[in-house]
Amino acid sequence: QVQLVESGGGLVQAGGSLRLSCAASGSIFSIYTMSWYRQPAGKQRELVGRTTSGGTATYADSVKGRFTISRDNAKNTVYLQMSSLKPEDTAIYYCNAFRSTMLGGTYDYWGQGTQVTVSS
Repeated sequence: QVQLVESGGGLVQAGGSLRLSCAASGSIFSIYTMSWYRQPAGKQRELVGRTTSGGTATYADSVKGRFTISRDNAKNTVYLQMSSLKPEDTAIYYCNAFRSTMLGGTYDYWGQGTQVTVSS
């Protein structure tokens, strides 16, 4: 079992920056792929980006070059550094931990979300 707690959301002006954190507890953090998703009001949840257990990060085209995901396995924490924010980045941001096993099982955990609002 993994518990995820996001923090760092808030209100920021367009062009500004925010850093979200996701603290994990309850299992071996380093073996999980950690992802950030977001859900704008009235829309579906979408992937922002992820970092594998080995630290390789990939991003959605909409945030590439502006957002950076990093992880600190010693602190059981994953970060989402957001820069050059746009009003369309406004959403609830969720942290996700995922891993699969050699026997085909999967483990999939979500945080409670943190609101990010970008004003124009």
